[in-house]
Amino acid sequence: MNSHSKKIKVLVIDDSVIFRRLLANAVESDVDLELIGTASDAFKAVEIIEQILPDVITLDIEMPQMDGLTFLSKLMKQHPIPVIIVSSITEGNREICLDAYHRGAIDIVNKPLKLKSNNNLYEFYSFLCEKIKGASQANVRQKQKLIFDLDNFRTEKAKPIVSTYDEIIAIGASAGGTTAIEYILRRLPKDMPGIVITQHMPQGFTKLFANRLNDICDLEVLEAQDNDQVIPGRVLIAPGNKHMVVVGNPRQCRVNVVETEPVNRHRPSVDVLFDSVASSIKQKAVGIILTGMGADGAKGLLNMKNAGAYTVAQDKESSIVYGMPYQAALLNAHEKILPLSEIPDFLIRRYKK
Repeated sequence: MNSHSKKIKVLVIDDSVIFRRLLANAVESDVDLELIGTASDAFKAVEIIEQILPDVITLDIEMPQMDGLTFLSKLMKQHPIPVIIVSSITEGNREICLDAYHRGAIDIVNKPLKLKSNNNLYEFYSFLCEKIKGASQANVRQKQKLIFDLDNFRTEKAKPIVSTYDEIIAIGASAGGTTAIEYILRRLPKDMPGIVITQHMPQGFTKLFANRLNDICDLEVLEAQDNDQVIPGRVLIAPGNKHMVVVGNPRQCRVNVVETEPVNRHRPSVDVLFDSVASSIKQKAVGIILTGMGADGAKGLLNMKNAGAYTVAQDKESSIVYGMPYQAALLNAHEKILPLSEIPDFLIRRYKK
């Protein structure tokens, strides 16, 4: 951001004095961000919002008087502002945090448990500031429209039958991707080719996300485990904090789940998935890059295209965050740019008997 650009105004909401200060310090450490205030609860936050409208809000889930989810729902009705949930994600509140995605949160960041060294601290500062900058670009109204569509979705009585052949579909997404992926999968019949998905999510969320999709889709949706087979009618989602790699050949492929180093600061990484599909499945694949911050997946999609796969990037208008598809388009990694609403029909037409 150059000196003539406006700073991104940030409001920090957290009931912990220590974490409020920590998050405030993180925001103040970045020249592109401006801390407009901190609040210990939703009511103090509302007072600040009425005076200065922030560009991005960081929000804790567990707060006194009014919990973060309730506040998030109310906020989205009155002021659709990009919100990043910053919370201590425990086994007990993962479902609640996942619900936050569906209520309009752009991203979720786990509060760091150990900040013993300055390196840890500055790494967290850098990570959070990057998330805030990405969130500031988010199209919150587009997300709300998508959530409305999902809430009012009615399954068609008879979905078309497709031929499954020996192809696979690889999808990559980040911020805004949970709603985009749900939008696509709910519209696909159960006899689609095998689908592999990398969605940037904290550890523990991918299983809940897969279970939720499995309950509402015709397809079988699973959090991937090592050696799971990629078969027609099955969707495998890369587990949080692990890369997913496709191995084998188009007629008989499976996934390996590995804990190698993060790529593009992500694990799972979309590039890792797409690169593996490019090398093992080649022209018998379709690659789709959806909404998300940053550039993860852009080079991988180009590798898939160069290996003969058919590649699709989501368009700007339907993306909640037009980062990853934009980077892919800059590399000319796509054969086609499509709005989210046309991606399910594109896939069905491609495989229809």
